[in-house]
Amino acid sequence: MNSSNIARWFIYGLILVSVMAILWSSSNNATTAAPVSLTQLAQDIEAGKVKELLVSEASDQVTAVYRADDAQSVQVQISGASSLEEILLAYGISPEVYQSTGTTISYERPSQWAGVLGLLTFFLPVVLVLAILFFFMRQNQGANNQAMSFGKSRARLFNSDRPTVTFDDVAGADEAKEELEEIVAFLKEPEKFIGFGARIPKGVLLIGSPGTGKTLMAKAVAGEAGVAFFSIAGSEFVEMFVGVGASRVRDLFEQAKRNSPCIIFIDEIDAVGRQRGTGLGGSHDEREQTLNQILVEMDGFDTDTQIIIIAATNRPDILDPALLRPGRFDRQVVMDKPDIRGREQIFRVHMRGKPVATQVDVHLLAKATPGFAGADIENTVNEAALLSARRNKAAIGMSEFQEAIERVQLGPERRSRVISEEEKELIAYHEAGHAVVSHLLPEAQAMRKVTIIARGMAGGVTWYLEDDNKLYTTRRMKAIIATALGGRVAEELVFGDVTTGAQNDLARITEIARSMVMQFGMGEELGLRVYGKRQEMVFLGREISEQRDYSDAIAEQIDKEVDDIITAQYELVRQLLSENRDKLDLVAQTLLEVETLEADAFAHLLETGILKTTPPAKGGSGDGRSSAKGKKQASSTPPNMDMPPSPTPA
Repeated sequence: MNSSNIARWFIYGLILVSVMAILWSSSNNATTAAPVSLTQLAQDIEAGKVKELLVSEASDQVTAVYRADDAQSVQVQISGASSLEEILLAYGISPEVYQSTGTTISYERPSQWAGVLGLLTFFLPVVLVLAILFFFMRQNQGANNQAMSFGKSRARLFNSDRPTVTFDDVAGADEAKEELEEIVAFLKEPEKFIGFGARIPKGVLLIGSPGTGKTLMAKAVAGEAGVAFFSIAGSEFVEMFVGVGASRVRDLFEQAKRNSPCIIFIDEIDAVGRQRGTGLGGSHDEREQTLNQILVEMDGFDTDTQIIIIAATNRPDILDPALLRPGRFDRQVVMDKPDIRGREQIFRVHMRGKPVATQVDVHLLAKATPGFAGADIENTVNEAALLSARRNKAAIGMSEFQEAIERVQLGPERRSRVISEEEKELIAYHEAGHAVVSHLLPEAQAMRKVTIIARGMAGGVTWYLEDDNKLYTTRRMKAIIATALGGRVAEELVFGDVTTGAQNDLARITEIARSMVMQFGMGEELGLRVYGKRQEMVFLGREISEQRDYSDAIAEQIDKEVDDIITAQYELVRQLLSENRDKLDLVAQTLLEVETLEADAFAHLLETGILKTTPPAKGGSGDGRSSAKGKKQASSTPPNMDMPPSPTPA
């Protein structure tokens, strides 16, 4: 039961006790009537009207019970139970008088709970009101914002005695580990460095794409060093109240100094570390105050403080220069996407403790996932485990891993999608056009699989083998453009008309051709020059804006160069498909029958004209050297071709 539920039930209990106390008090006074004077009471006793006198020792009250059973309470204070006879005697009523009339005197002893209930009746309303006020204050402030603690740090402390992550749990980042091992050595043996007069970096900035393991690497440093680890997000510093962020920074560093040696990890530091003085209408004052306080705290460290700050971001281009200068974040460690060897290590890390079949080849899985970050591989392994459980298998097999790779990149197959035979034939020829052109051009990317089964937003997909190379030649990029045009040209040749299915293809080839002319100097007439200054999000591959630094005449030449490149490849593709119309028809008709062709089955079909009778297992090619194409990629690398022939843009 959490604290909010405990507080709620405590208030309910107080209300219940209060109601019981009120009922008990009212029950004791239920027979109380209007008071009478002692003179009147004496006259009634002498007249023989009073049957009984009840003396309450708890409240010093006398209740007169009349013979007509009409009880009346005399509101008179007496000095004690034994003084009632003296009071009556003062009014002329001797014992002989009330004895002769049959009036008796009884005494009520106070209950042992009477005092407690009396106190509860007095104090409970006050306590109840205070408890309700406290409860509503906590509810309004939230679970993580207790009253009067706005300026306290929200950092979560992970002590060194808790199970931690080590470098063994981080794979595919050997260079980053080497950079950070020095930090670990300093936290373990600071005297070794101080003796040489060396100053360890106060701050380490982890830079990389989302999912590359920046947070995991920071935890591994704390785990290897065996020190306390403070974790906080950059957005947790800033509140609606001015000065709260700076106060939280001060409180965080005070806690860190008390737990020294330790590590402070600030995730997404760009939330508060943006360059000051930028933005429309001025910058955010609260954010700037928070950044200023961080700068002051980092610069105010002593040499023996033994506090290391690790921050993570995928937007180093927008950070304030004062944050990156020597003395603050001295060291910048790039967490890049892993290569094939790193991906293999990451696969092995995430396969620990899972029932993986012995025939699973991790090396082939690493080949099939170029461009995958650590988070992508973790998701792939998890998807494979889910598929195996869904199929009631004893272990995770290679087919589950291959299908998981496809699901992660393009989503699950949409076999339930209802399409007409005419549209199905259009899709088959469109995808066959892509596949045949890639087979006929030596410089093109080798095909992995072609399918007319809808996946994600695509009505059909042609996938290509990829590698980790980031350098593309002019012939390779032109071949990519030609392959992308294969679907559009196949529609023209076979049906004499075109569809909207080539929309994504046309957008990609335009981007590639324009990049060739404006960024890579691959135009024939414009020379070795970059045209336009493009501002992009580092590691995210999204263009924000482009500053035009060329004339209108140059812009016309750029358009002409782009058009010439695309037109030349279009004519080439049209010639290839016209000369190999039989292969185009063969592949398209086979796709209408089997829906999916793997790489080896496709090659065998074009060589012999016969489809293999024993195709490889569903979800991967025979050698597994493949990767489904992603729809989004950094502009520095030519985008891969996702060929959705459906009317819906992919």
